[in-house]
Amino acid sequence: MLNFIDHPGPKDYPPLIIAHGLFGSGRNWGVIAKRLSDTRRVIAVDHRNHGSSPWFQSHSYHDLAQDLKDVIAHIGAPCDVMGHSMGGKAAMVLAITDPDLVARLCIADIAPVAYGHDQTQFIKAMQSVDFSNVKSRAEVREQLGLSIDDAGLRDFFVQSVDIEHRRWRLNLDILEKEMPKILGFPDTKGHFEKKTLFLSGGNSSYVLPQMREKIKTLFPSAVFARIPNAGHWIHAERPRAFEEALRVFFNQGL
Repeated sequence: MLNFIDHPGPKDYPPLIIAHGLFGSGRNWGVIAKRLSDTRRVIAVDHRNHGSSPWFQSHSYHDLAQDLKDVIAHIGAPCDVMGHSMGGKAAMVLAITDPDLVARLCIADIAPVAYGHDQTQFIKAMQSVDFSNVKSRAEVREQLGLSIDDAGLRDFFVQSVDIEHRRWRLNLDILEKEMPKILGFPDTKGHFEKKTLFLSGGNSSYVLPQMREKIKTLFPSAVFARIPNAGHWIHAERPRAFEEALRVFFNQGL
């Protein structure tokens, strides 16, 4: 089963599962998960091939959805689910294929479509790091600077460094091999009838108006909201606004 960080909270409401994006981990969501645990239990998972979860030879969205299904079976269904980016696609497949497991669904800055932007250049940059004499994440960050200009991305990537064992907590070879599946979205039959929030960054182009027809086909009760002055990483750029949006959505009718 996936590794997860458990933030205990009141048991009156459904637990909330947080599914992170590509190259992330449950630890990235620690502050938001802790704050949201004042009203419910919050579970921040590490997806397969990420963080402290097991490594596998596959990384399809049906795989990731099954992993989430196993976590929910362990803690008790139904759960509220929030997924960002890759985690959002996994959450969508879970909700479509096993709707009884999901009470409410929030998808953060991703749509059920294939994207053309490749992430392989970041994998190559991480694979190029020489860990032989590394003693700190700062040294890894410095090496990444040779090929990644964005300081924010470098800071994000080094959170997945295992300094003790001088390695990445990411199964980079499999993520590279499975990148077409990660960028795509599987042909999944069915739909999820319950309320679903598609929450996007105001400056992001990941969820465009022309995608709404496809979204509504799979999620007929979908509603849409945007957080101003935020890009794809809305939870990092506008954490309080993101947190408040989740509270408003998931606490409706409780």
